[in-house]
Amino acid sequence: MSQGSVSRVFGRRKKQHTIILASGDHIRHWTIHPWVFGLAASFLAVMAIGYLMATTYLVLRDDLIGAAMARQARIQHAYEDRIAMLRSQVDSITSRQLLDQQMMEGRMAELMQQQARLSNRHGRLGLLLENADVVNFVPARIPVPRAKPVNRGTSSEQQRAEITRPETGQTLAVASLGLRGNGLAYAPVKVPAGQRADRIFEELLTSLHTMEREQANHIHSLTSNAYQTAETINTILHKTGIPVETDTGIGGPFINPENPTEFDSSLDELGTALQRLEKARSQARKMPVGNPAPNHAISSYFGKRRDPFLKRMAHHAGIDFRTRYGQAIQATGSGVVRKAGRQGGYGKMVEIDHGHGFRTRYAHLSRIDVKVGQTVEPGAKIGAAGSTGRSTGPHLHYEVRYNNKAINPMRFLKAGEKLRPLL
Repeated sequence: MSQGSVSRVFGRRKKQHTIILASGDHIRHWTIHPWVFGLAASFLAVMAIGYLMATTYLVLRDDLIGAAMARQARIQHAYEDRIAMLRSQVDSITSRQLLDQQMMEGRMAELMQQQARLSNRHGRLGLLLENADVVNFVPARIPVPRAKPVNRGTSSEQQRAEITRPETGQTLAVASLGLRGNGLAYAPVKVPAGQRADRIFEELLTSLHTMEREQANHIHSLTSNAYQTAETINTILHKTGIPVETDTGIGGPFINPENPTEFDSSLDELGTALQRLEKARSQARKMPVGNPAPNHAISSYFGKRRDPFLKRMAHHAGIDFRTRYGQAIQATGSGVVRKAGRQGGYGKMVEIDHGHGFRTRYAHLSRIDVKVGQTVEPGAKIGAAGSTGRSTGPHLHYEVRYNNKAINPMRFLKAGEKLRPLL
C-alpha cells in the first residue's frame, strides 16, 4: 500500500518534535511527545504557585504571628479574670461558711445550755419525787436533741440534724422539721440549703422552750394536786373525828433566798406541797381506816342489839364480820401491838395502839400471828378468824376505841373507802 493511500485512510500523521545533540561523530536525538510538554508546564505552574504562596506567607507572617499572639493574650486575660472571679467567690463562700459556722456554734451552745437546764430540772424533780408517791404523777421525759450540721463545702443535700428519741434511743436524720401541736413532725420542705440548718435550730429551740413551759405547767399542776389531795385527806380525817396534826415548834428569822429563779420557787413550792401530802398520808395510814376483813359482809353493827346468849337488849361495842374459820385478819392501820392473847369474852384478841388515843381490837380469833410490842403496818396479817370466847360461830369482832371508849367503826370504814384512792 502506498503512502498516499495510507494517508487517505488514516489521515495525515502529526509531526513529532525531535531534539538532536551532535558532538563530533556522536549524534543523540530525543523525540518529545506532547504529554511531556504538558507535564513540564504543570510542574512549572506548581512551582510558580508554591513560590507565590511562600512569598505571600513571608510577607504576611508577622501579621499572622501578631494576630495569634494577640488572641492568645486575650484568652489568657480571660482565664486570669475568670480565676480571679472564682477566687473571689471562694473567699466569699469561705467567709460566709465561717460566719455560718460561728452562728451554728452559738446555736449549738444555746441548745446545749437549754438541754442541760432541762436535764438538771429533770434530775432535781427525780430526787424530789424519789421518796414521794404522788397521785397520778408521771415524770416528764426530757428528749435530748443533738444538732449536727454538715459542712456547706461538701453538698447542700448532706446538711441534716440528728434527734434522739428518748422512748427508744433511736437517732433520726432529717432534712427539715416542722412543729405540729406539742411534738415534732418530720416533713420535707423546699427551702434553700443555707436556711435549712437555721430553721432546724429555730424549731429545736422552740420545741425545747415548749417542753420547758409544759414542764413548768406540770409542776404547777402537781403542786396544786398535792395541796388538794392533802387537804382532802385532812378533811376526811377531821370529819371522821380524827385530830389532824398541824405544824408546831417551827420558826426562825426570815431570810430571802439568793436570786431565786421561777423554777426554783416553783420547785420549793412543790417540795412543800409534797411534804404536806406525805404528812397527811402518813397520819392517815396510822389511823384505823382500813378494813380488817375485806370483801366480807357485816353480820352485826355497833350499838344496841339483842344479846345472842341472854336474849335481851345489850350494847354491842363493835361490828361483826361474817367470815369462814381461819380467814386471815388484817390490821386496819399502823401501830404497836399492846395485847395479844386471851381476854375473857373476847377470846383470843389482838389490840393495836395507833397513837392519838386510838386503839383497835380484833376478837374471837382462832390464831394470833403477832406479839406484844411488835410494830405492824396497814394490811399486815395479825391472825385468823375463829370462834373463841363468847361467840356463837366463826366471825370477827372488830372494835375502834378512842381514849379507851368504844366508838362506831363504820365511820372509819367509810372514811377508808374515801381515802383508799388518795393513799
